[in-house]
Amino acid sequence: MIIHVVSAGETLWQITNRYAVNMNTTVQLNGLPNPNQLLVGQSLVIPKPGTFHIIKYGDTLWSISQQYGVTIQAIIQANQLTNPNVLYPGTKLFIPSITHIVQSGETLWQISNRYGTSVQAIISENHIQDPNMIYPGMQLAIPRTKPTIEVNAYTYQSNETTVDNFNEFGHLLTYFSPFAYMIKEDGTLQPMNDQVMVDAAKSKNIVPMLAVTNFTSTQAGSNLAHVVLSNPDLREKVLTNALQVMDTKGYKVLNIDFENVQPEDRENYNQFLQLAVDRLHPKGYLVSTALAPKVSATQAGLLYEAHDYEAHGRIADFVVLMTYEWGYRLGPPQAISPINQMRRVVEYALSVMPSEKIFLGFQIYARDWLLPHVQGQEAETFSPQEAVRRAVKYGASIQYDTTAQSPFFRYVDEQGRGHEVWFEDARSAQAKFDMVKQYNLRGVSYWALGYPYPQNWALLNDNFTIKRLAL
Repeated sequence: MIIHVVSAGETLWQITNRYAVNMNTTVQLNGLPNPNQLLVGQSLVIPKPGTFHIIKYGDTLWSISQQYGVTIQAIIQANQLTNPNVLYPGTKLFIPSITHIVQSGETLWQISNRYGTSVQAIISENHIQDPNMIYPGMQLAIPRTKPTIEVNAYTYQSNETTVDNFNEFGHLLTYFSPFAYMIKEDGTLQPMNDQVMVDAAKSKNIVPMLAVTNFTSTQAGSNLAHVVLSNPDLREKVLTNALQVMDTKGYKVLNIDFENVQPEDRENYNQFLQLAVDRLHPKGYLVSTALAPKVSATQAGLLYEAHDYEAHGRIADFVVLMTYEWGYRLGPPQAISPINQMRRVVEYALSVMPSEKIFLGFQIYARDWLLPHVQGQEAETFSPQEAVRRAVKYGASIQYDTTAQSPFFRYVDEQGRGHEVWFEDARSAQAKFDMVKQYNLRGVSYWALGYPYPQNWALLNDNFTIKRLAL
């Protein structure tokens, strides 16, 4: 797919004509609130088969064409290169897909075998409605092999809404995790009404992951964590109760999300994780943890000190890096998930644990801050789709912070108040997916379902093959 950034005066008709793609498909992929109102700086996912190559030192058009199996001329035409001999490291080239012209008597099965892909991949890449209706002379884009990752999504939605999400993009999830079972000081767990969504997940071959936590939106949970983690009997009791829920409801993974843990409980937390693994592995269950976004082993602060990256990476089956919330709802306006800060966290994690244990946390919501920011004033949180609708409503131009790889805009409301909005778009999603590929991470973990963001799901599907596990 191509990501196109709208310039002044451009219309959707002009853009889709330029790329020779279907306008209705483009509207659907981007969830455009009003196709006749595009914003300067707005990014659009264009459903044109192909991929991007970031030019490296020493690259030539010949070496790139050999790498991707396309002709030099095809690359020149796709990128409208005026001087093919001059390539600048760091810039992107669009690499068109390999094209196959259907011959008389050929079937999709024969074509997929020839190129080492699958029939379904060709159908998806070419938006084929009826696989039996291919004909001689028809041009088919042949999909390239994509890296395989696992995908998790947390949710705190109702059963009904979560099931609707599964019907829409459940095929792009490996795990899902209702948030969350709250532990109590006596080692019991606060019940959840989650059986309907757990059953729906299993019917879609999505692995249910049981999240247990010590905090709420109003309670930090430090003392609660201390009471449980410092008492060996309570540690056992929490796991006994978690196992009972898993056995009864059909969960297959335990996700331990203890936050604001006191520094003196660091080793107790590590022992709790080891106990969890010792008790769950014999039953065939996995253990994962959620980690605050640290950039060094000595990082100070209640969020970080008890989260021992080396121990979690060694003990747990995988970890979720909570690489979001720099743009905190009670803090000043800024990118919620700046890629430069995310990269620091990932690189530290990779220094103490293998890449195949790391999920990159990906927030899928937007925030609107009043200006000037007053300390403690809460930003409004909503979906990336609402951010675009709001920009359209107030006629804002979308800007893009290239350091944070995040879009933002400012507007003045009906009361004359200034606002600053930071959100996610196609470019910011692609930047995160590129980082997953660069570091060969295990996958992506979304926080959280309930915020419509169609561009993300289209690009996730375009960039990766999603691993599905046997239930």
